[in-house]
Amino acid sequence: MKKIALLGALTMALLAPLAQAEDKPLRIGIEAAYPPFAMKTPEGAITGFDYDIGNALCEEMKVKCQWIEQEFDGLIPALKVRKFDAVLSSLSITEDRLKSVDFTAKYYHTPAKLAMKAGTVINDPLVDLKGKKVGVQRSSIYDRFATEQFTPAGIEVVRYSSQNEIFLDLAAGRVDATLADVVNIDDGFLKTDAGKGFALVGPDYNDVKYFGNGAGIAVRKGDKATAEKFNTAIAAIRANGKYKAIQDKYFQFNVYGE
Repeated sequence: MKKIALLGALTMALLAPLAQAEDKPLRIGIEAAYPPFAMKTPEGAITGFDYDIGNALCEEMKVKCQWIEQEFDGLIPALKVRKFDAVLSSLSITEDRLKSVDFTAKYYHTPAKLAMKAGTVINDPLVDLKGKKVGVQRSSIYDRFATEQFTPAGIEVVRYSSQNEIFLDLAAGRVDATLADVVNIDDGFLKTDAGKGFALVGPDYNDVKYFGNGAGIAVRKGDKATAEKFNTAIAAIRANGKYKAIQDKYFQFNVYGE
């Protein structure tokens, strides 16, 4: 009997760390300054499409979400040093980012666009924007594109920590344009009082080299287990209607894309 009791105690001791691991929250990095994907309520709580999708995925995976705020340009570095387990913050899946992190499948896909004073005609951006200042968020896909395409054409690229800062300077006339996600521009700027008198101009930007294949959830290199759990959960909430319910809360179109 003593041997059986001893074996039982050893078994419980071995299983205890596993139980703790299962109860351990999934730490998710997010920049809460990118409406309508992630922003703060007046009370200071995080809300937005990314946040709601993340919570739905955690519920599907039966894990607890622990959201950790981080400035956008620090999201991938913080993931790599294990400050969190994943990044769910409108990160586009690009070849350049795949060199340092792995991604899940996409969970939405929208194009990039320029915003400028209403009535501005942009036929050829590389010609029509010459000599003008274009604001981009630092370390974003828009930064990389503007650096490689706009700067050689004589367009001044001005980098900011957040897209909201760019909107403020665009409204104040300190920059002439911004290149950003079309939905973020519309919801975060054009629909606000500050955005009156401004409009989306020029072509859509969809070049896969720069803008990727949609936004995915970033995980550390080689963490296939976490990526697959997310992929299974993404497929599940798209099948059971939870994805559409969240989408319809924020958008009047199919944000997932083709």
